[in-house]
Amino acid sequence: MKMKKISMMVGGVMMLLAVGCNGGGEDADITEEAEGTPAPGGPDDEGGGEEVEVDTEVAEGTEVIDIGFSGPLSGAGAYYGNNTLNGISMAMEEINEDGGFEVDGETYSFNLVSLDDQYLPDETGANVRRLVQEDDTPFIFVPHSGGTYATQVFNEQDEVLLGSYSSEPEITQQGNDLTWRIPPTYDNYIEPFSEYQMERFGTDLAMLPPNTEFGMDWAEALGPAWEEMGGDVIHESSVDYAQDTDFYTLVTNALADDPDVLFVGGSSEPTAQVMSQARELGFEGGFLVMDQAKLDEIDNVLGGAPDVIEGSVGVAPLVDDIHEGNEQFVSDYQEMHDADPGSEAGYHYYSVYILAEAMKAAGETEDAHAIREHLDEGLHQVDEDKRIYDVSGIDEDGGMTTELRMAVVEDGEVELVDFDH
Repeated sequence: MKMKKISMMVGGVMMLLAVGCNGGGEDADITEEAEGTPAPGGPDDEGGGEEVEVDTEVAEGTEVIDIGFSGPLSGAGAYYGNNTLNGISMAMEEINEDGGFEVDGETYSFNLVSLDDQYLPDETGANVRRLVQEDDTPFIFVPHSGGTYATQVFNEQDEVLLGSYSSEPEITQQGNDLTWRIPPTYDNYIEPFSEYQMERFGTDLAMLPPNTEFGMDWAEALGPAWEEMGGDVIHESSVDYAQDTDFYTLVTNALADDPDVLFVGGSSEPTAQVMSQARELGFEGGFLVMDQAKLDEIDNVLGGAPDVIEGSVGVAPLVDDIHEGNEQFVSDYQEMHDADPGSEAGYHYYSVYILAEAMKAAGETEDAHAIREHLDEGLHQVDEDKRIYDVSGIDEDGGMTTELRMAVVEDGEVELVDFDH
């Protein structure tokens, strides 16, 4: 594995997210209380399927394109869902404030129609149907794999382009011509994450992923790969973040056979609580963190806890990977939300600009197939200062090809690591 490291201090350089939680102590109920950076007009913790008003003022004198969103905006996944929504709405506001964009001689603005699905795939399917039938949306964002699969059952028939924010590899292996997978697939991370943890801590792995479809798929891929690399999986269980608020029993069982490495993940705030409780129970090994959870968000949720995340490996935090393409976005986001943007916000922000350019290239705002066919062209037309990530293309299956990095925490510092894939 080819490595290049860049050091960043944990906690000290990160802005504390405005989350309503008690940190990682025994009584902290992160799953219920922490909602992260709230989306504009964010909902209370009730009522899946409810519309969430987002202030995306359209440019005067323009035609309006309704863009749909179905994601978790209440309950245990609210922090994650609201961060995705923040990125979308921020890009739309910028585009609209700039007068919109021209497609085939007509000027258009974006309007965001967002519905809460509470991370429930059946609710996602109902929401997408509603968005298509009531708002005639040509494009819908869905930021989780269960909802993506539920939508793929009918989105081709309904001729709606699905923007899936999930790293599940099978999403673009379904032969669905109207799917766009936005982040890189998680299978690229398994070998380098495992290699790092085996070399640093040892070969005994306990697995405690979330019991979501995505979490189970991650575990099913990681376990055999870990064993093929010479390791042993000594414990396998899962956690239900929608039902459980105290993870001590689950964590105690996972640590019973003294693992070297603990596999955890899901939304950042409940993952933070699992990791904190593992440390309180005496775990001194490493955390292999699935890509949905983010190390900087975990650290911030815990109020700055380098001792908890020490020895972790996960995806590279956006705020530790600043370059010309994302510097302005990060600064603007921090000013707007008083918080650091995560990859959910960054990728969704970028994708709105790609979508606008794809519509311009296609000469179409309604034909989902034409827009899909021009996504790669649209990607390459996005202005340099809007290219949040180093994405080289969108392949014929609809997957974005992104230059990959990972992050490790050593001696209180985040180290960014490039690797061959």
